[in-house]
Amino acid sequence: LHNIAGRSLLGHVIEAAATLEPEHLVVVVGHGREQVIEHIAEIAPWALIVVQAEQLGTGHAVRVALEDLDGRGAVFSDAPIVVLTGDTPLLSGSTLVQLIVAHDQAKAAATVLTTRLGDPYGYGRVIRDAAGGVQRIVEQKDATSDELAVDEINSGMYAFDLSKLRGLLGRLTSDNAQGEQYLPDVIGLLRSDSAAVAASMCLDPSEIMGVNDRVQLAAAAAIMRDRINTRWMLDGVAIADPATTWLDVDVDIEPDVTILPNTTLRGPTSIATGSQIGPGTTLVSCEVAEDATVTHTWAELAVIGARSNVGPFTYLRPGTVLGADTKAGAFVEIKNSTVGDSSKVPHLSYVGDAQIGTGSNIGAATVFVNYDGVEKHRTVIGDHVRVGSDTMLIAPVTIGDGDEVAQFCSDVHRIIH
Repeated sequence: LHNIAGRSLLGHVIEAAATLEPEHLVVVVGHGREQVIEHIAEIAPWALIVVQAEQLGTGHAVRVALEDLDGRGAVFSDAPIVVLTGDTPLLSGSTLVQLIVAHDQAKAAATVLTTRLGDPYGYGRVIRDAAGGVQRIVEQKDATSDELAVDEINSGMYAFDLSKLRGLLGRLTSDNAQGEQYLPDVIGLLRSDSAAVAASMCLDPSEIMGVNDRVQLAAAAAIMRDRINTRWMLDGVAIADPATTWLDVDVDIEPDVTILPNTTLRGPTSIATGSQIGPGTTLVSCEVAEDATVTHTWAELAVIGARSNVGPFTYLRPGTVLGADTKAGAFVEIKNSTVGDSSKVPHLSYVGDAQIGTGSNIGAATVFVNYDGVEKHRTVIGDHVRVGSDTMLIAPVTIGDGDEVAQFCSDVHRIIH
């Protein structure tokens, strides 16, 4: 359930699997399943969930999944069964397509997704026969010294002929170092039955990288960051420092946007052409129109209009809508408010629960006092209004078009209230 680039590890795998347009997509859950089931309901409510009450190994997990589908009366075509692991967020849909193509071309009973690693420690080794065919897979804990020297590893992901797989799952035993029913043992059983076994080599080893601890989580996140940034740069986005730029998978950026160092774009954030974002900026589920400049800003669920200027050190909270040619300057916080076209909140001000018209200016150190201790109240500022510096606008307040509000003392505050 840990996140990389705005999507859980499991969510990335489901997204890759969806590339194949499967007839049935089943997620087998065990440890911590209450949280996993809740998460699946949010990200992929169409997925089927199967509970593996006892975690007796990967082979047992596949058998439980097939038995559950049979119990649901699921109908299967002649398409292969694809088995994936839920902790490989870097897996791509194109690699799964290649796996299916290799499986079909070889007319195999099983096809293993493999890769080569400089350090294969921890992975099952793919043992080939003299002719180069896949003979069996041996787990790290069960391997001999010669087998441990093999650098081709099993990703733990496969394509199977369903009819052959069914007959072999019941033959798996737990006679191994971990006392589990290993799905890779099916490969050896198929070879002993003289069935064809093939391999599909993944040329990018990072795709099969599983995440087992926080170190691997950070490493996978960095690889995903580089992938995403590379794609956007090839599409015409200027990223000044890719190493400090973190973009979620749901971000959308038009060509000729410039992203400066230490910038994070999260959620379904969209940036229109000509805009400059950063440095030191985080946007969460925001919309930025063309030619805007956003510097040293944190914004969440906000809309920033065309040619607007935001920052530095600005906080835009949910519900902020800045029109075209607006300014939200240094040390300004805006929340649940609309700022009309060409209006400015230049510096040192708080705007909450307000509507500001077009062409208005809010002086420095102005506070929209929107909370009376019980309820929030709105302030309405008309068009072409000038609010003086160091002003407390105690809501509910309405200031008409063209009015000028001078610097107030506390007695006048009360009159306005």
